[in-house]
Amino acid sequence: MNNIIFYRISQFIGFLLGARVFVTLLLTFALYVSTFFLFNREESLRNFVFDFKVHGIIFCTILSVSAGGIINQFYDREKDEVTKPFRTRFQKFLKQRYFLYAYITLNLISLGIAFLISPRVFFFFLVYQFMIWFYSHKLSKVLIINNLSFVILTLYPFFGMLVYYRTLSWRVIFMAVFLFLILLMIDVVKDILTHKADKIFGYSTIPNELGLPITRRIIVGLSVLLMIVSMLIISDEGIHHILNLYFAAGLFVTVFVVYLVLNTFKKNNFFALNILRVWIFIGILAMLLDGIMERF
Repeated sequence: MNNIIFYRISQFIGFLLGARVFVTLLLTFALYVSTFFLFNREESLRNFVFDFKVHGIIFCTILSVSAGGIINQFYDREKDEVTKPFRTRFQKFLKQRYFLYAYITLNLISLGIAFLISPRVFFFFLVYQFMIWFYSHKLSKVLIINNLSFVILTLYPFFGMLVYYRTLSWRVIFMAVFLFLILLMIDVVKDILTHKADKIFGYSTIPNELGLPITRRIIVGLSVLLMIVSMLIISDEGIHHILNLYFAAGLFVTVFVVYLVLNTFKKNNFFALNILRVWIFIGILAMLLDGIMERF
């Protein structure tokens, strides 16, 4: 009996890891915070809460991203056995066909809800799901395109909310560029960590094609651009105290990340990667607190 319970729990954990539920939850939180405090600054909280179209779009995003995580691990399962042994150990408790069933089901539910919202939303998510599949199947192995497509697909749901609210300002543009650069840095640093496995399984990445020294220079270049954008955001009069502190502190965080990356120890790259990930989460919290102080 205990073995059966352990097996079922392991299957459930394997599915959660395959669907990248924890990443999806973070994306959901980020979408709600950015939608209410950045894209939709005029609407009251009451109207936002009862705007079921927005909740429907975000829910479709959750389903599509979860499905994307499943199809991505399906194509990357051999590489993941080397780079992510803990996760793949749990995923082996479920047969691959069940992941594919879940992938199809999540996408169909997402498209069904999107169609009920509007034909435009349906087309938006149809393109999104196709691009996620195409990235997992082909683009993830193409030099530079893999990094750019990863970042674009990550930002795609935010672009959808931007179009939905038709909100465009220099503040939004600078923050989008900031997020683009930091996500690109994360993906390039990740490629450094997995460059040996990428080479074995035929992934054309910047570290494998251009070498580690040039890759580190690229990260330094991205860091400089990130700091310039941060200073432009700080100079914006529409930015309030908490976000000012976040972007100011980000200058020091960026310098520290560069220091870690320029060090040749693998653990330093791992720390740099996770610092950047945590810094994005802190940025979401900063936007939330800044928005609360501004609107309430």
